[in-house]
Amino acid sequence: MSIDSSARIDPTAELDSDVTVGPWSIIGPGVQIGAGTVIESQVVIRCNTRIGKGNRFFQFSSIGEDPADKKFEGEEAWLEIGDDNIFREGITLHRGTGSGGGLTRIGSRNLMMPYVHIAHDCTVGSDTIFANNASISGHVEVDDWAILGGYCGVNQFLKVGKHAMIGGVTHIRNDVPAYIIVSGQPAVVRSINKIGLERRGFDKDTISQIRLAFKIVYLRGHSLQEAIDQIKVMKTDCEALQTLIDSLEASEKGIHR
Repeated sequence: MSIDSSARIDPTAELDSDVTVGPWSIIGPGVQIGAGTVIESQVVIRCNTRIGKGNRFFQFSSIGEDPADKKFEGEEAWLEIGDDNIFREGITLHRGTGSGGGLTRIGSRNLMMPYVHIAHDCTVGSDTIFANNASISGHVEVDDWAILGGYCGVNQFLKVGKHAMIGGVTHIRNDVPAYIIVSGQPAVVRSINKIGLERRGFDKDTISQIRLAFKIVYLRGHSLQEAIDQIKVMKTDCEALQTLIDSLEASEKGIHR
């Protein structure tokens, strides 16, 4: 373990022997940090935060802070972080609230660029990218492999599906289904995330089927349920369509359409 002499570690914090803590960082009560995690200089990990292995927190990050929610009254609430994430400068990650389930959860292998904000009671999957200043409000769910562009904002209680992409400086007011690109002011559905899918190994036939499903939802005048029913017939030949069906059926606030 390498802990700078100027760092302050609460006696109740549990740090693996392979953790590095840089100058002037503060580790508060109820914090657990896994092997290989690096805490750079002037990072604050407030309290009640469980951090997995191999993460890196850059300077000036504020982790596990009280939620910015007027309903929060100091009840026990937590932040959980998986493995091998990169949190760049000035990140803010808030714990959950009692009324929202008491937990903010972030998966593994995510890249969060400078000044990203994850609010209380959010769930972020794995392998996502949040560009500079991307922010999600309370109770938002961001699924695996999603990409959020710089300065975008997502309203509370919304869902962003797997492999979806949100453009920079875009205000999201409805759910974003899996595989879809939404961008602009106001936010407009553009197409499927073809380049992202190619980079992740989706073959041409699968991408073609996803593109056809996109047309069924967005270009043929069907109700959402009619579109879902048609895609369910198609999924027998394309398992990847189940991901789209799941995200459409999970929407509670309505999708961007």
